[in-house]
Amino acid sequence: MIGELYEEALRGGARVEIEHADGRRRPLPVWEWLAPRPGDAGLLRRCAGATLDVGSGPGRLTVALARRGVPVLGIDVAPAAVALTVAAGGPALCRDVFGRVPGAGRWETVLLADGNVGIGGDAEALLRRVAALLAPGGRMLVEVDPPGGGARVEPLRLRSGRSVGEWFAWAHVPADAVAGLAAACGVRVAEVWEESGRWFATLTR
Repeated sequence: MIGELYEEALRGGARVEIEHADGRRRPLPVWEWLAPRPGDAGLLRRCAGATLDVGSGPGRLTVALARRGVPVLGIDVAPAAVALTVAAGGPALCRDVFGRVPGAGRWETVLLADGNVGIGGDAEALLRRVAALLAPGGRMLVEVDPPGGGARVEPLRLRSGRSVGEWFAWAHVPADAVAGLAAACGVRVAEVWEESGRWFATLTR
């Protein structure tokens, strides 16, 4: 969800939709990223030590951890998202998770919330990269899809009126496919849990 339409939606300047390859559309759920969501509490409670929030968006989780005194950094490719996080009191940088990330190899927890396991359209490549960012014994907390349906990759794009973004690949990983993905990435599943209709997994090195 990279580009001007995403940033415009974050600023509240346009009604932006996610378009699927078959023509289906749904609203880009910006409201879910701007305020605490049901299910956040269990995710935040599991953040131990220095925490990296990948794809932090407008920073609700980054800010919540900072307020709890947890050492945290949010990274996002959208300058508007980073600006919103900083304005709300959370430390954040405009970075790509596959690029240079501060503290690589020393993070005790890495967050992939709000479906961010889909970033780049290759969940295995993403989790391998996140594993490399972790300190020995570190954990990644990954939000996944509900069980069923199988892992898949689909093309998506953003649309607002006549403005249409470029297609990008997005991966989906259901809870019952996490173990196989973790094994392929050289990590293990420590826990899978559900809270308020959202599904999560803790993966460890």
